[in-house]
Amino acid sequence: MPGWWRAATGDVIGCATVDVAEVLWLLGAGTLAGVVGTVVSLASIVSYPALLALGLPPLAANVTNTVALTFHGVGAALGSRPELAGQGSRVVRLGGMTLLGGAAGAALLLATPSTLFEAIAPWLIAAASLLLVLPPKVGRGLGGEDGWGARAAMFAVALYIGYFGAAGGILMFAVLSAVLDQTPVRVNALKSVVSSLANAVAMIGFALFGPVQWAAVVPLAAGFFLGGLLGPPIARRLPGRALQLGTAACGLAVAVKLGLDAYA
Repeated sequence: MPGWWRAATGDVIGCATVDVAEVLWLLGAGTLAGVVGTVVSLASIVSYPALLALGLPPLAANVTNTVALTFHGVGAALGSRPELAGQGSRVVRLGGMTLLGGAAGAALLLATPSTLFEAIAPWLIAAASLLLVLPPKVGRGLGGEDGWGARAAMFAVALYIGYFGAAGGILMFAVLSAVLDQTPVRVNALKSVVSSLANAVAMIGFALFGPVQWAAVVPLAAGFFLGGLLGPPIARRLPGRALQLGTAACGLAVAVKLGLDAYA
């Protein structure tokens, strides 16, 4: 078990230092996760297992990942400025609903036992991986971007992002694609920003009440920020199918491993 985690348990915040190898591991994992999150909307499939590999319990890894993931949205917004041009008012309108949903998801996670999260995390990761291969088709009966159907769908997705979040970007992209008449690359940029708002409000709750491992947050967040900057130029050029399949396969392997740990 790594030194920076040795003083902590699943319910106690660990504040020891991180050694150089662990910093590099988290920085690299965050950068890769940031790119993957921008291109195929599955950052947590990379970063969450990276935290587990360092010995964090599932709940601590989840809240630490969410706090760090907020910085991916900042990097993605800076890297997606051409695609976000003219969408400022849309971000404000849609962001309010994702803020509410993210807060509700974070509250749900903090109010339920950590053992419940450990039991359902493998299923969430498996479902997220399958969504990458078989993305959901959301009908246009949502009533447009300002309709109540669209708002309810965005709230539900944001609640999931606040609770766990893996593949939350895929779900958000599906909803936005159904209600917006925009190119996929512009929808993808908007998805990154409004999803990060759900993470941001959840981050506040986790910072105050959750077992956040702050020594891990800094290098992971730096990697997320860098990956968020690098991801948009790649998303403009990369079809991404091979990356989707590879990421999905890795996600299913992680789900099987967590399932064996939780149910064995």
